[in-house]
Amino acid sequence: MKKVYLIHKWGGSPEEPMYKWIKKKLEDERFEVTIPEMPNADSPEINAWINKINEIITIPDKNIILIGHSIGCQAILRYLETLNKEVVKKVILIAPWLYLDEKTIEEEGEEVKEIAKPWVETPINWKKVKKHSDKFVCIFSDNDYYVPLSNQKIFKKELNAEIIIQHEKGHFTEEDKVKELPIILELCQQ
Repeated sequence: MKKVYLIHKWGGSPEEPMYKWIKKKLEDERFEVTIPEMPNADSPEINAWINKINEIITIPDKNIILIGHSIGCQAILRYLETLNKEVVKKVILIAPWLYLDEKTIEEEGEEVKEIAKPWVETPINWKKVKKHSDKFVCIFSDNDYYVPLSNQKIFKKELNAEIIIQHEKGHFTEEDKVKELPIILELCQQ
């Protein structure tokens, strides 16, 4: 059976409208979909999130598609970095980032800067990550207030990722009026 694991964003939960919509639509297409509640979502830590993904994906294989949103993308990349020889079918990253919009982060305050710091400063071993999937797709919005579009260059260079830019989807959240993301269905069915 085709399996999808969706890792939510910082401060997120499996109950967000876009995630519930993706889950329902993919289950209608006979995918098995898991959206775990990530630990301490309001103050995410790298190791705790990697451990949670390890806990839910007992045997990574070619029937698995990983979908991440925002910090969930980083959690997936850092999880892939820990694997040995296992390979997943596809990795889809929604609003992925390695650095954030400085002005927005300043406005968010010191606590947010401290939470983001390890995620921004801990390097990713791209060669290791790339070995664990043949296909990486990154979906950005042209008006994301957290994720500068220039992040796409890193994903293109390091993972040879397919880059998709959506128009005016913000950070792909309910606040941005994003409750559906049809491109995900297309990407999973390819």
